[in-house]
Amino acid sequence: MRVTAKGEYASQAVLHLALQYPEVVTIQEIASRHHIPLKYLEQILLELKRGGVLESRRGVKGGYLLARAPAKISVGEVLRIVDGAFAESSCTHSEERLGAVCVEGESCGLKAMWGDVQVAVEKILFATSLEDVRRRTLSGRVTNRDMARFGEIKSEVMKS
Repeated sequence: MRVTAKGEYASQAVLHLALQYPEVVTIQEIASRHHIPLKYLEQILLELKRGGVLESRRGVKGGYLLARAPAKISVGEVLRIVDGAFAESSCTHSEERLGAVCVEGESCGLKAMWGDVQVAVEKILFATSLEDVRRRTLSGRVTNRDMARFGEIKSEVMKS
């Protein structure tokens, strides 16, 4: 899976808002703190607002805030809104994108493996809330609980 620059900027912006939740934060503060071009950030935040992740406030004390608690928003939701469907390996869509056909055909083991990787990544992204990322950021390290949760997700992925 490839996360675009837009997806990375969106992730940084919503993490910033999660760290300030439920406060209203100006777009200038987010852009300055994360070195995101202001005009580009405006477009990203508008998409996230239309997607139901953010709310905006007008006026002197205006800005953006999360529309829901950080625990109710997943990283996967944020990335899906700004990047659309997650990019898969070029191998899995080579015929559509490049006009090339895999010489191994539908039975290609690599194609199947990249599909499994895609499913595993999506499971992790949609199982990880902004609250999880906020806690990791505030603690400055990965906790045993985080590792246990990752182990559970990994086991579930390996079963499918």
